[in-house]
Parts: sequence; structure tokens; C-alpha cells
Amino acid sequence: MKKYFLTLALIAGTTLGALTLRADDAAPATNAPAAAPVTIDQRVADLEAYVMNSGLPSANGKLTGSPGPGHNAWMMTSTALVLFMTLPGLALFYGGLVRRKNVLSVLAQCLGITGLVTILWWICGFSLSFAPGNAFLGKMDYAFFKGVGGAVGGVSPPWVSLDVFAMFQLTFAIITPALIVGAIAERMKFKAILVFIAIWMFIVYFPLAHMVWGSTGLMNGAFNADSKIKAIDFAGGTVVHMSSGWSALILCLILGKRLGFGKENMAPHSMVLCMIGTGMLWVGWYGFNAGSELGADGVAGSAFTTTTLATATASFVWAMVEWLVKGKPSVLGFCSGAVAGLVVITPACGWVNTNGAMIIGILAGVVPFFAVTWLKPLFKYDDALDTFGVHAVGGTIGAIVTGILADKTVNPAVPDVAKLGHPLVLEQLKAAGLTIALAVVGTIIAAYITKALVGLRPSEEVEMAGLDESEHGEIGYHG
Repeated sequence: MKKYFLTLALIAGTTLGALTLRADDAAPATNAPAAAPVTIDQRVADLEAYVMNSGLPSANGKLTGSPGPGHNAWMMTSTALVLFMTLPGLALFYGGLVRRKNVLSVLAQCLGITGLVTILWWICGFSLSFAPGNAFLGKMDYAFFKGVGGAVGGVSPPWVSLDVFAMFQLTFAIITPALIVGAIAERMKFKAILVFIAIWMFIVYFPLAHMVWGSTGLMNGAFNADSKIKAIDFAGGTVVHMSSGWSALILCLILGKRLGFGKENMAPHSMVLCMIGTGMLWVGWYGFNAGSELGADGVAGSAFTTTTLATATASFVWAMVEWLVKGKPSVLGFCSGAVAGLVVITPACGWVNTNGAMIIGILAGVVPFFAVTWLKPLFKYDDALDTFGVHAVGGTIGAIVTGILADKTVNPAVPDVAKLGHPLVLEQLKAAGLTIALAVVGTIIAAYITKALVGLRPSEEVEMAGLDESEHGEIGYHG
């Protein structure tokens, strides 16, 4: 009994001591100057800034450094939506388009890339992409998520906590290399994909994300007054779609064609999965595009609207063109058109008005269609799931057209053409050219390093049997 009471006394004493120390730590120093009282004008200014999703007018405001609950909630929702695009959206979209013997390989690649990129993002990817630095890369200020917490500060938007901003941008970093998988599906070793993506992120993605969206970035024409290229990219036409699409083309050329390409039937094994994946991509894309405003304000609503108009229009137009050219409107045509519409509107969604969105929808339904149905057969490259035709061609069109259709009445952050001294589209062309060069050169370097380290393709026997059982020890369907 004595031991029992002694133990209780020890616990009580330790707890009381800890509470006392904590209270002492929390107590303000008696000689510290008293904080200036916050005036009603400062409180009102803070609230106005929150409603308008703009920067705080004064560092003395009551809400300085606090996440805005509505904006933060929208960004957490957007983050979940963008992750939903990859898992399971892209996984099912691509999984349905491959042959049944390779369906699990695509799912494994999407899952593997998600984990790998997350680890790289935590180590240094977020810091290299978004920390202040030079025009090409950020410094290591946020390495291992140092200082990345629940408060607003650093590179965080005015009302979004830094950790939520970091997670939102992580989902972009995940889906970008996952898009490349579509071009090289069914014929690249799993370990080779992981090695290639790890190298590619450092050579292509992290520098490009910083150049386009970083506060000191070379091509951040909207928010870096010192940028050398005054281009604009609302949600990732260059960073995501052009980089992945052009890289996909180069990688599929280096790999070579699938065994039996042009001789065997390589039609999609499940258009049902493809359709489900398309719907998931479309829904998730609202986080991708409207979320890129980094707050729940009017520009986010505009991006939401233009995304819907362009996507629905492109889906319809692609299928109608297919009906005219091939005699039947296919479900694959509707799905491909929807994804093309999402891709082309991405760089423009927060900059253009509704009429601009309709123009983009029509372009997205026509140009990528001919890239897929005419350009690919002409040059005979094996872009298995049309990543180049949709993402590279579509992303490039979107980046350029943004410079023609951007409307300052929709978003005042559109660069002033009068100050540029020439049309904005010239800046967009510069950004597109630099993006293509970086993607092409970076992919060549990453591919040949990977080839030297682990090789690129499985044996002919493994490829013919299918990657599912050979590389993952499983099959997608039984019976």
C-alpha cells in the first residue's frame, strides 16, 4: 500500500512540476514591452483581406500569420482532389487502356511513383521547387520540411498554412511523372521506372516548378517582378503537361516499340475502367485548376467554370470529329476529348473568360485528335496511351493560347502588355520553348543513366507474358 501511495505522490508531483514549468515558460517576461492594442480599423482590414483572399495590409493585424479557415479548407479539399486524380483516377484510366496482362503493372507504377515522389518532396523537392533562391532552383530552407507547419508564413499564400500548401504542390509533383507512364506502358521494368523518375524529378520537375511558380522563378511573370520571361501558367500547362508529354515522347523513342506493335491487337482491355478513370480525373481536376488560385475566391470560381466549359466541349467535339472521320463516336473518343480539354484549359483556366474557354474546348477537341490519329501513324512511334498526343500537344497549345486569350478583367495578375512592349503570346512561346528543351534534354540524360544502372526493358519472354505476374507476382483477373 505504501508503494501505491508513493507512486501516486510521485506522479502527482511530476505532473504539478511540469505544469508549473509550462506555466512559467508561457508567462510573458515582466520587462517585455506591452503589445500595441489592435484597432478596430486593423481588424476590419484583416477581415476584408481574408474575404478578398489578398495579402494582409499590415503586420499589426490580429489575424496576421493565421490560416483562413475557409481558404485552408478549400486547399485541403483541392489537395485530396488532385491526389484522387492519380489514385485511383489516372491508374484506372491508364489501367483500362492497356492489355489485361499489364493492368496491375500500371496500378503498381502509379502507387510506386506516389510513394517515391512523396519521399523526395519531403527530403528536398518542396524546398528546391518553392523556397526562394535563384531563377532556376530554390535553396534548401525547407529540406526535411524544416519549418513547414500549420501557420501561414514563408512561401505560403496569405491565408493557407504552409503544410497544406506543401501537400497541395506535392500532389502536382506526383501526377506529373505518373503521366509519363502512359507512353511507355507494357514495356519498361518497374525498377527502371522508379530510377528514371527519381533522376527526372531533379533534372526536370523541381527546376521547372521553381522557374514557373517559385517567387524568384525565371518564368513567373505573374508574381516575380524580376522574372526574365513574363509568362503565365495558372495550373501547370508547362510544369505538368508539357514536361511529362514531351518527356514521354523521348522516352518511348529511346525504349523502342512494344513487341508485336503494328502486328498484334493492342486494343484497350476495359473501356469501363477507362471511363471510370476519366470521370475521376475530371472531378479531381477541379482541385487541380480551381485549387491553383490558392483560395476560395472569385478567380477560383472562374477557373472552376472555364474548366467545366472547355472539358465538356472538347469531349463532345472530339467524338463528333471521330464520327465524321471514322463513322462512329466511340467512348474512347469521348474520354480522350475530355482529358484533352482538361489539359488545354489547365494553363489558361484562371486567366480567360467563358468565351475563351469555349474556344479552347474546340481546339482541344480537334488538334489532339489529329495528333493521335494522324501524326502518330505517320511517324510510327509507339506512344502506347497517347501521352504525347494529348499532354504534350495539348499542353503546348494551351500554353500558347493562354497568351492570346488571357483577360485582365478576369484576373488582374495578367502581365500588362503595355509594359511588356509586345504581345504576351511571345512570352508564352519563350516559356514553351524552354520547357521543351529542358524536358527533352533532361529525359535523354535520365534515360541513359537509368539504362546504365539497371537497364530499361524486361526480357522478351517477360514482356510477351505480361508484366503483372512477371514483375509483381499477381494477375488482375482470375478465371
